[in-house]
Amino acid sequence: MNFDCNKTYTPENDAVLLKPLEEADIEYLLPFAITKPEIWKYSMFSAAGIQGLKNYLANAISLRNNGKDYPFLIFNKRSGQYAGSTRFYDNEPVANTIHLDFTWYGKKFQVTGLNRHCKFLMLQFVFEVIGVLRVDADSRNQRSIAAMKSIGCNVEGKLRSNGYTTDGSRRDPTIPRILRHEWDESIKSNLFQKLV
Repeated sequence: MNFDCNKTYTPENDAVLLKPLEEADIEYLLPFAITKPEIWKYSMFSAAGIQGLKNYLANAISLRNNGKDYPFLIFNKRSGQYAGSTRFYDNEPVANTIHLDFTWYGKKFQVTGLNRHCKFLMLQFVFEVIGVLRVDADSRNQRSIAAMKSIGCNVEGKLRSNGYTTDGSRRDPTIPRILRHEWDESIKSNLFQKLV
């Protein structure tokens, strides 16, 4: 696996463009941070409020600079609006594994099909361009877990007391995963058929 966090990756299709997240993108995401703090209820890192968003962006970009994460800004091409953020994280070249999550959307972009387009692009990119063998996610959010299952993820169980939430409590995330042969054999075609 050769995922280079110093390169510029911009996966896109007719519905969505994923561009590397930059600190200047605060202008596009600030309306969500100010008016919808509940978006980060299940997150380990909240971007609520102006300072919360500044901290979130600085942390995400620092992790990219250190070769661990690759955060994206999500642009909805059909509406011409910025919709949220997502990322690859915990890049594990030796294990040929990467995680996909830290995904959040403004309320009006939730349950619109945009997430499926994002996940399709990201999975296609890491399996077919980068060549990873396994993609993991983790979540405590039942809606997020259901969305990952709907695209073909298998749930491997829970990580008990694995880190903190934004309110300081311990978290027990569920772990959905996809293996490359599952992507090749069925998940890619099934997910592609669900794109609208």
